[in-house]
Amino acid sequence: MSSPLLNLPGAVPAPDDAVDAGVPWHFGDPFAEQRSASRAAVLVDRSHRQVIAVPGEERLSWLHLVLSQHLTELPDGQGTEALILDSHGRVDCHLLVAHHEGVVYLDADAGAQVTSALPTIGVDGKQTLPEYLEAMRFWSKVEPRDATEEFAVLTAVGPDAGGILAQFAPVPSQPYEVKALPGGGFTRNVPFRSLPTFDLVVPRASLVEWWTKLTDAGIRPSGTLAFEALRVEALRPRVGLDTDDRAIPHELGWVHVAAHVAKGCYRGQETVAKVHNVGKPPRRMVLLHLDGSAEVQPETGDPVWLGDRKVGRIGSVVQHHELGPVALALLKRSAPVDGELVAGDPEEDRAVAAAVDPDSVPPDSGEPPGRVAAERLRGR
Repeated sequence: MSSPLLNLPGAVPAPDDAVDAGVPWHFGDPFAEQRSASRAAVLVDRSHRQVIAVPGEERLSWLHLVLSQHLTELPDGQGTEALILDSHGRVDCHLLVAHHEGVVYLDADAGAQVTSALPTIGVDGKQTLPEYLEAMRFWSKVEPRDATEEFAVLTAVGPDAGGILAQFAPVPSQPYEVKALPGGGFTRNVPFRSLPTFDLVVPRASLVEWWTKLTDAGIRPSGTLAFEALRVEALRPRVGLDTDDRAIPHELGWVHVAAHVAKGCYRGQETVAKVHNVGKPPRRMVLLHLDGSAEVQPETGDPVWLGDRKVGRIGSVVQHHELGPVALALLKRSAPVDGELVAGDPEEDRAVAAAVDPDSVPPDSGEPPGRVAAERLRGR
């Protein structure tokens, strides 16, 4: 689905093979767009995201069983984040959730694929997100539907974003809070590290209207190229870029944020609870600073080396307006964070020196609670 905003003056489309194809990549100066986001406000067209609507009286109890998050008591006007995991607890899909006027809305990256609950269903064991939700419906009183043609996502980022948005709609002030937009849809407060960030889920027929009035009011048009740099700086992973087929929520900072450790009954829950209670994840996501003097940078999926030992995997690679070339990476827990690393594939002539940003290293949470409890029992 190609966005009508690509017809705007200065809009440069993302490459056809890019994950964000179909929406503006930038509007002429992606570094200036990043600077505007950090100092004022920008508006990003993310209308290629998939939107699922889940009405029905059992919507919360049903989603509570299907998704990784605790949802039975999610109030109307509030949202959260959630995951769909496979049976081994590996991440299939990341979702933003909004409970709005009696309907739960889920939005995810375009083309999200989910491991089928039944291997005989789907293509190569995978289903689309709508197919998976329909297959899991059984006799529940819910009617999930693909609402991508009904709604489109815009994202406003920056310290001035809330003030400008307030000229046209109520602004949610709390994390994940949801407020109705005049004319339909809703806006949502999204925790994005230090930058105020608001998603506007607008009727698709009103996409150009909302874009025009917000940009006319002073929000700078921006593309996904700048937004991705800000996402990487904020240490927000993205499925398919910053995950591989082994990634579990603990490695990506999604435990407690998008995966509940105490509730049961969802697929992959055993792994989530076990690693949280008695173990530690084998890898951790960090931010890597890359050698900016190199002509070629590593690519998503390339290895990270410590000497001749492979210790990690490169995820999203971006050019940041202040940090220079940086990347998210999954590193083995045993890899020293102050080691002299090399990121990239030497055989493809794109290996560069890399260093872990110490501020990105997740804090050591100490011994897992289950292990501590077991040690206390042994000591009695």
